Amino acid sequence: MNVTKILSIVFLVASLGMGAFLVNSVKSTMDERALISEREAAVIKKLQFIREAEIVYQEVHGNYTSDWDKLIDFIENGKFPIIQKKERVVTLSYGADSSIITYDTLGIITAKERIFKTTHNVNAANDGVFVRFEAAPGDDAVKGSPAYVLNQNGKNVTHKFKESGKVKSRKRYQPGAQITKGDLLMSLEEIKFDPNIDISRIAYVPGYEDVKFDIYADEIERSNLFVDVIEVKNPKPFDPTRKEDNESKNRKPLRFGSKTDVTTSGNWE
Repeated sequence: MNVTKILSIVFLVASLGMGAFLVNSVKSTMDERALISEREAAVIKKLQFIREAEIVYQEVHGNYTSDWDKLIDFIENGKFPIIQKKERVVTLSYGADSSIITYDTLGIITAKERIFKTTHNVNAANDGVFVRFEAAPGDDAVKGSPAYVLNQNGKNVTHKFKESGKVKSRKRYQPGAQITKGDLLMSLEEIKFDPNIDISRIAYVPGYEDVKFDIYADEIERSNLFVDVIEVKNPKPFDPTRKEDNESKNRKPLRFGSKTDVTTSGNWE
């Protein structure tokens, strides 16, 4: 075997080795990115749940809490009043109008039900004559699927669901009934979170055994008014490029809320 053949074989082996190395390197990078995306999705889902629990807690107690035990107890044992606001306009003796607002408590539900579920009202999009419903109580409604049909200016128009959920109830309209824009037609119930979530572990970052979310809740002064603020963030990001000193908010560690602004927005949104 001459020198040329030997060198050719050496170069071939080296090329194959380099190719395999590059393929493995690219695959490793892709696997790492996929793992980061998967873990961050779990963190975002947990932050969304904590945010909803804190919002409901604040609606009941008038403030947020930075005490995980209090929040867990509220989720498990708290109550939430269903309050209806009514506004009535009356004309005073001297001719001016005055608004009288009353609040009625319609019932009490568990905090857990309020946190895990939400109700979407399906209201008539336009004036028209009722033709039919396209979904019955118990059906799973998907956003964008047919909801009801109205005859508008002599033409049947199918209106679609704007939200997803299970059809909880619908009004007893008969074909030919006159419908006014805004009339309530149906109600949907949406399950927002996994009902099997381990409430006792909500303080912990998914993917770690003993790393807790940083949580801050306080009352601050803004424009001579005291307002509630909250911030919850992941102190140990899975993505090494997420840093506090990043200028872009959505490249900082995953979080919702702010210590200085009245917001509950997440930086992934």
